[in-house]
Amino acid sequence: MNKRSVVDQRAGATEIPAAYLGFGKQQRLQTAADFSLVFADRRPLRGEVFNLHFRSRGPEAISGSVGARLGIVIAKKLAKRAVQRNLLKRLARETFRLAYRQLPSYELVLRLARLPGNSLDRAAREAWRADITQLLARLPR
Repeated sequence: MNKRSVVDQRAGATEIPAAYLGFGKQQRLQTAADFSLVFADRRPLRGEVFNLHFRSRGPEAISGSVGARLGIVIAKKLAKRAVQRNLLKRLARETFRLAYRQLPSYELVLRLARLPGNSLDRAAREAWRADITQLLARLPR
């Protein structure tokens, strides 16, 4: 294995080019206006803990090289501890990176909608990851 590829153990040990595993500026929503446009469409998919708001990217995105873009909203009101907020964001970014090539060209906002509980154990992490994966899979193609 060279520096340009990464092996993902959860995805059946297939090699994935490192370029696909980034979460660069082109793949994130950056400004408040970006987030506002997605929330204004009012098209959420609801999961156990998260809501996934989505908006089709406009014609300006067709000429660009980026498909989906992601923004993450984890409120302190629902996840009081910074450790938990950071963990939820890491899980969201990781799940997005691994699903990126299969996602349609949408602007996405993943929002924590319900109390995730206080546990940070493996079972809780897997449940949160499964919720995010399921929401991304339910996006209209």
